[in-house]
Amino acid sequence: MPCCARRDPVLRWLAGLLLGFWLAIAGSALAADKSAVTQAVIRAAPQGYVLDGNVNIVLNSTLEDALSRGINLYFLLELELTRPRNWWFDETIAEPVRKMRIYYHLLLRRYVVESGYTTRTAATLGEALAMLGQVDAWQVLDHGALRAGQRYDARLRLRLDTSQLPKPLAIGAVGGDRWDLVTPWYAWSFDAPAVPSPPAPVP
Repeated sequence: MPCCARRDPVLRWLAGLLLGFWLAIAGSALAADKSAVTQAVIRAAPQGYVLDGNVNIVLNSTLEDALSRGINLYFLLELELTRPRNWWFDETIAEPVRKMRIYYHLLLRRYVVESGYTTRTAATLGEALAMLGQVDAWQVLDHGALRAGQRYDARLRLRLDTSQLPKPLAIGAVGGDRWDLVTPWYAWSFDAPAVPSPPAPVP
């Protein structure tokens, strides 16, 4: 009996250690399954201000199954740009939205990704989601929209546009999380760079 009493605390300690290890692994796996904006920057370009960024997009089984059946998934990339003010509410500079779409072409057996005015195809879902999440030179502001050297705040997110789903699916999406995909806001601040002058016309 004393021997069993001595082993009991050790067994409880080992069980607690294993439980903690399992919870840590499960928690990290769950975090890895969440879509998120991982990078975003606004830079000056000859045509104005453009945004480069990256979104890690993870689809749940419902959305993957919808794609495999030929259902189009529409996404909205939403940017909010403000100028902080000390004695008043922040000034809203712009709130541009980029529409994107991904679907599986049943005849070609390839995924099709439409982003802005660009259309590309991919053989696998992973490649297609990487394309969808890569944002290159998205023009968000024209010349003169920002004051060079002024501090601005920005935040960016991606969300599934459930209003574009087929009607029976859109109705079922209300109040459920199977059709829900929205990233947390990715926020950052930056000093507006000067926009380079456009190249002079060749005589």
